Amino acid sequence: MKTERIRAVIAITAVLLCASFAVAEDHAFIEGPINSGPEATKTCLECHEDVAGHIMKTSHWTWDAEQTINGKKVKRGKINSVNNFCVSVRSNEPRCTSCHIGYGWEDDSFDFNNTANIDCLVCHDTTGTYKKIPTGAGMPAEEVDLTFVARNVGKSSRQSCGSCHFFGGGGDAVKHGDLDSSLDFPDRTLDVHMASDGNNFTCADCHETQNHNILGHAMVVSPKGEQPIGCTGCHGDDVHGEWALDMHTDTVACQTCHIPTFAKEVPTKIAWDWSTSGQNIKGENDKYGKPTYAKKKGTFTWGKNIVPEYAWYNGSADAYQLGDKINPEETTLLSYPLGNRKDKKAKIYPFKSHTGKQIYDVKNKYLITPKVFGGKGDQEAYWKTFDWDKATRAGMKANGLEYSGEYGFAPTKMYWRINHMVTPKEEALGCLDCHGNNGRLDWKALGYKGDPLKNPKYARTR
Repeated sequence: MKTERIRAVIAITAVLLCASFAVAEDHAFIEGPINSGPEATKTCLECHEDVAGHIMKTSHWTWDAEQTINGKKVKRGKINSVNNFCVSVRSNEPRCTSCHIGYGWEDDSFDFNNTANIDCLVCHDTTGTYKKIPTGAGMPAEEVDLTFVARNVGKSSRQSCGSCHFFGGGGDAVKHGDLDSSLDFPDRTLDVHMASDGNNFTCADCHETQNHNILGHAMVVSPKGEQPIGCTGCHGDDVHGEWALDMHTDTVACQTCHIPTFAKEVPTKIAWDWSTSGQNIKGENDKYGKPTYAKKKGTFTWGKNIVPEYAWYNGSADAYQLGDKINPEETTLLSYPLGNRKDKKAKIYPFKSHTGKQIYDVKNKYLITPKVFGGKGDQEAYWKTFDWDKATRAGMKANGLEYSGEYGFAPTKMYWRINHMVTPKEEALGCLDCHGNNGRLDWKALGYKGDPLKNPKYARTR
């Protein structure tokens, strides 16, 4: 009886949430019980048999894509990129792959051709009750009623997409800065596109999808810049009806004026120093209530309502590749936009800047990909032993790189594009926000001799 009451409560809650979550389609005909994720997938594919083939061709499934970076054709994606958060997927799979759209990716033996490994529910749940085990290689949590979820699937929603994309990097808002749980039910000031009193968009309204191939890519894992999403696709080119403003769109991205700040409600991580980890010290919480130190991870800096960093961006980027040499005395850019003032394709674009200090091989002069996450009895993972040498040997072996036996820590930086948290037009930047005496743009850093408003000779002409 207790179980039935719990299910009744869940069902009532789901009905109430349907007003904000995706609307469920009628799948009441599904017979139960469904006792595992793969069983749910098998049930889905009985009717949607062609879907598996589509999904397996997407970067959401493979976590890589063929692209040209720095003149070379490579297969790159989340699976083999290096970041300054938890550094690398390989050797850390059970933790990282908790956000994969599959089941059971525990190591390099995962079968990408097995259709039963596809997780249909993570994207199509409309009940708000589906969740994965944070360290379980993508497996659903035991308390999830899989039959109930399968009977109430529907189109994706901000909540289903956000279950992974809002929590990348280890927590809410940690990674992106413009994607976090505040976008589940934002007001118009937070994001005019997603607000219920605005456009009430879901993610898929902009990230259009064909055969499960979703438009758009994150610059840090897919620098090539294919499948871009542009504001002008909906708004047109001469949207302002004022020549002075419309002329700006030749050199200034829409996001620059219309996203004055990011991390508006939930703080985002802006710096991570691994070199201080492993110490038995007590960290303090900052003014946002966020921890500034964790023994497993080191020292953190958080920010809220942040003014972006501005740089030229022509739609393509460059990135650090596994094994690239570094100068440890300088900051290594792990991802960065391409373009400059002379590049007519480039526009001034807003970014979140995330800095780090991370482990590198002193003799080989390249970044190390340590094994940080470990399961029960694991004597290699850093979070288990706090032994960088053991963690490095295991992680580098998984990534096929040599380790000299000597390590140090070097500064790094990543640029994250800011596209979300678009403010209402009446709250967009005004002229003096950029062209005033204390304007936010660093003109010289952008390649200008000075403010082009004060001297038209400085301007970039059409």
